[in-house]
Amino acid sequence: MPRYLISFDDGTMIIPDADLPAVSDASHAVVRQAKAAGVWIFGGGVLTQQASVVSPDGTVAAGPYPETKAVLGGFCILETASRDDALHWAAQFAAACRCKQEVREIAYDPES
Repeated sequence: MPRYLISFDDGTMIIPDADLPAVSDASHAVVRQAKAAGVWIFGGGVLTQQASVVSPDGTVAAGPYPETKAVLGGFCILETASRDDALHWAAQFAAACRCKQEVREIAYDPES
């Protein structure tokens, strides 16, 4: 079955502090539903926007800060029967998180 990356831009998830518990509960409920449906692979929020860059020789340097406001805020990977199914789950996450979700199919790699 195909796998899909569902993600959101952290700049679009603007929620009043008082609403955070409700959004958290709603998004965790969708995660539990996805797990129960057997489509959940992995997911989570991104805590920091500064990356560490590891060169081919193993050198580690502080990564660049994003130059745009569109940066990854969170994501999940689902394995669904179709793109329409992935879009259905993305709609549930969009409602729970109160922000738009992007859906991309992950290229199949028999080695992974």
